[in-house]
Amino acid sequence: MSESIALTREDGSPVFLDTQDRHHSHNGTLFGFWLYLLSDLMIFACLFATYGVLGRAYAAGPSGADLFDLKLIAVNTAVLLLSSITYGFAMISMQRKRAGAVIAWLALTGLLGVAFLAIEVYEFAHLIHLGAGPQRSAFLSSFFALVGTHGLHVLFGVIWLVVLCVQVGKHGLTRANVRRVACLSMFWHFLDVVWIGVFTFVYLMGVLP
Repeated sequence: MSESIALTREDGSPVFLDTQDRHHSHNGTLFGFWLYLLSDLMIFACLFATYGVLGRAYAAGPSGADLFDLKLIAVNTAVLLLSSITYGFAMISMQRKRAGAVIAWLALTGLLGVAFLAIEVYEFAHLIHLGAGPQRSAFLSSFFALVGTHGLHVLFGVIWLVVLCVQVGKHGLTRANVRRVACLSMFWHFLDVVWIGVFTFVYLMGVLP
């Protein structure tokens, strides 16, 4: 048999919820988000495969060894990985029911995400200034598509972080907000894993002769 629990609205009136429905709603949300991540993984798999085929099609133009600044990309990689650590602290603070600390760590994660995007935009602008835009060769088209798609995901993640900070600040660590923070945690760590693949497969291998 299902069991009812009582919650309290902001005006103090009680709300009775069925624990079985609550359990199913929580699991359904997480399952749906895992399905979304799997679909996103397929998109990146296609982009990685495209780059694998076209990554050496320079069309007599510059190669990765001519264009990539590994020191800059290493700094950008460190920034994104550090943002994953700060998000971990946000999750720890959420388990301790410290809403203020959660907001602070989420805000710091968002700032690191913005720093990552700023470096990426600088890299793209520099390449285009050198005449190495996406139209220059198949190699650069696949490069901009893969790295740019990842950058768009980081941008959406930053926007989501801002929305979460507002929601947690306004409503506290409600059950819905806890679920949202957990979902964004999976998304953010997923982006880190994808970027490690980009850094290894595109940048490190790209500077090889």
